[in-house]
Amino acid sequence: MNKMENTNITTIKVNDVEYKVIKLLGKGKGGYSYLVTDGNKQYVLKQIHHEPCEYYNFGDKLQSELHDYETLFNLGTTMPRLIAVDITNERILKEYIPGDTVAEELKAGHFEEEWIKQIEVMINILYKARINIDYYPTNFIFYNKILYYIDYECNKYMDEWNFENWGIQYWKVEAWKK
Repeated sequence: MNKMENTNITTIKVNDVEYKVIKLLGKGKGGYSYLVTDGNKQYVLKQIHHEPCEYYNFGDKLQSELHDYETLFNLGTTMPRLIAVDITNERILKEYIPGDTVAEELKAGHFEEEWIKQIEVMINILYKARINIDYYPTNFIFYNKILYYIDYECNKYMDEWNFENWGIQYWKVEAWKK
């Protein structure tokens, strides 16, 4: 299944377990994310893609995702739990955190100071570990009063890519007005 962006996909397997595709959630630098169900529960299935990204070099994208997950998990980052990995098909199944992304909330004109308070707690831990995450608001969901980082990407800390110098500019309603 090379063309995972195909909206006609109805099922996807992870380690021989079949999941029904509910919808395509989006495409990122490393893969396509789908909302899927096993009939009882909903999950996010990320299919790694190998499309070029001019501004980012991953190496082995699947191993990078797994390494980043372990790094962030060990730091206590609030993020979806990793459920399963299908190495052969380069798929990751993770916990589904319901709700709109911070980007969608900002587009709707909604902003919460609590988001900034919680991201500040998060970055204090990350910066001490010399790590940045992708602070773009599409990577965060505020659910049950908890801010979740729904991506697993992290990188070695660099001032130019920290929250204060790069991310904060996108966390304002004005940044999403067209």
